[in-house]
Amino acid sequence: MMANRAWTTRLQNSIWSIVPRFDSSLVWNVLHGASNPEQALRFYRWVERAGLFTHDRDTTLKMIQILTRYTKLNHARCILLDLPKKNLPWDEDMFVALIDGYGKAGIVQEAVKIFQKLNERTVKSYDALFKVILRRGRYMMAKRYYNSMLREGIEPTRHTYNILLWGMFLSLRLDTAMRFYEDMKSRDISPDVVTYNTLINGYYRFKKVEEAEKLFVEMKGKNIAPNVISFTTMLKGYVATGRIDKALEVFEEMKGCGIKPNAVTFSTLLPGLCDGDKMAEARNVLGEMVERYVVPKDNAIFMKLMSCQCKSGNLDAAADVLKAMIRLSIPTEAGHYGVLIENYCKANVYDKAEKLLDKLIEKEIILRPQSTYEMEPTAYNPMIQYLCDHGKSIKAETFFRQLMKRGVQDSVAFNNLIRGHSKEGNPDSALEIAKIMGRRGVPRDANSYRLLIESYLRKGEPADAKTALDSMLESGHIPESSLYRSVMESLFEDGRVQTASRVMKSMVEKGVKENMDLVSKILEALLMRGHVEEALGRIDLLMLNGFEPDLDHFLSVLCEKEKTIAALKLLDFVLERDFIISFSIYDKVLDALLAAGKTLNAYSILCKILEKRGATDWSSRDELIKSLNKEGNTKQADVLSRMIKESLKGEGKKKATAAA
Repeated sequence: MMANRAWTTRLQNSIWSIVPRFDSSLVWNVLHGASNPEQALRFYRWVERAGLFTHDRDTTLKMIQILTRYTKLNHARCILLDLPKKNLPWDEDMFVALIDGYGKAGIVQEAVKIFQKLNERTVKSYDALFKVILRRGRYMMAKRYYNSMLREGIEPTRHTYNILLWGMFLSLRLDTAMRFYEDMKSRDISPDVVTYNTLINGYYRFKKVEEAEKLFVEMKGKNIAPNVISFTTMLKGYVATGRIDKALEVFEEMKGCGIKPNAVTFSTLLPGLCDGDKMAEARNVLGEMVERYVVPKDNAIFMKLMSCQCKSGNLDAAADVLKAMIRLSIPTEAGHYGVLIENYCKANVYDKAEKLLDKLIEKEIILRPQSTYEMEPTAYNPMIQYLCDHGKSIKAETFFRQLMKRGVQDSVAFNNLIRGHSKEGNPDSALEIAKIMGRRGVPRDANSYRLLIESYLRKGEPADAKTALDSMLESGHIPESSLYRSVMESLFEDGRVQTASRVMKSMVEKGVKENMDLVSKILEALLMRGHVEEALGRIDLLMLNGFEPDLDHFLSVLCEKEKTIAALKLLDFVLERDFIISFSIYDKVLDALLAAGKTLNAYSILCKILEKRGATDWSSRDELIKSLNKEGNTKQADVLSRMIKESLKGEGKKKATAAA
């Protein structure tokens, strides 16, 4: 009831109705079975306040132990210090529990204060205090309280000395530890297996291998059977000093004595074997660990094993490490798969790498939260490149999108995807990847764009190719002249002359000087379709950049195709810019205008010709004057006649001067 319901008056009444009478055993068991310390404390206080039960030593001690276990230290302190008010005597076990609680919370001063409040002390409370203060490295304080204990006439026990030895080695006080050990022997307290384990571990802290070995032999000589901690401590010392062969001997001796290695044993030995390049032995030890189903506390050893096996070239052994993790129900991470995939790719065993990748994608291992080992670029880039080179870009993209969700923004992988989709004829997918790169500020490769554009062109989608070309330019890349030509030709053949014109404009602005034959075709098509202003703008741009389009050809074609208005605008543009064209072209344009009945247009352009070029021997000028008069434009006819006469006189004077 207490576990499933909130503490309310209704719950209290329910408990009261079920249990009319409470005794010490019942209250103790309810407290012991409580899963929530808050509920336990409420129950503890309620039964006393309601007059149902008066707490005794056992129930009070149990409550203090529960509160200290969950670091509810203030509540435990209040209960302990209030005992005199309830006429209950203080019990040393209660103080020991609270001292230990403060020690685990790292509050040494409070532990000392509680200890000092205890009047009748035994070695039990001193042992608790020693453990607290030595855990925090306060060895001088421990020595003072040790002397105080002796002054009070309290004899230290073997457990006391074991704690003191442990603490002094922890504080790296070898000499002090040895004095305590000598003091222990002088009191005829014989060391036990814990004492020897502590001494051996302490000696290894100071790299005193020979002394540790002597103690190990001495322990066995006194018929004190080494336990798993003894062997593991020896093994750990040998590994720390690089004596891997001795560590293996200890491991075999341990098994020979019928002692089963534990998680610490394997976690100590396996990294040492890796460091000692004993990979065959490491594989055997790993197999034994899996067979015994021993789960190490530090999962980092699997990554080290896998990396070292790969480094030694034994990829099958590295794969066994991954299998061992699965058998031991240890969560595999992307980093573990990454090590194997990377080395499979280096060894050109891509089929195995792809099988691992399939599991990685299917189980979404990359997306698992709280991952310690992420997949490195050296693992996923070769895999993505392989998939894209072998027509599996969709799988590569699925894989990389999972990586993107983990914050990966690798330009090499992005560009490989663009290239892969482009080669496989999926330019839309490639363009989407390029857009993602643009949004995330990832640099895009010029070659990737080239393949993307060519893919669109192969599919007969020049407009999309032009969009990709624009994106390429926005990224700061300058396309090759052949790429410009491919796009312009495709657009031109598709009838998208104006779009081709815009590509041409971009090409000229970027200083590309090739493809002028195609430029001429585009300009001609613009003029023929009536996009004269756009064509004149492109011609002006070409002239500014040092290109000279064949204006004579354009004017001639326009006249032949009877595009007289376009020819008129182009010739007017030529005269305004003082471009030089053949005199015969002037005559051709004028003839075309006159033939089309555009006499005023012909009059206007002839006047400009006379102003800019002087006399003209256009054979149809008299016919134009007649047409003007006939149409009632007598004023224009008169003006034109005078201009022609004046230009002829001027021409005659020039000839006479030249003859003189």
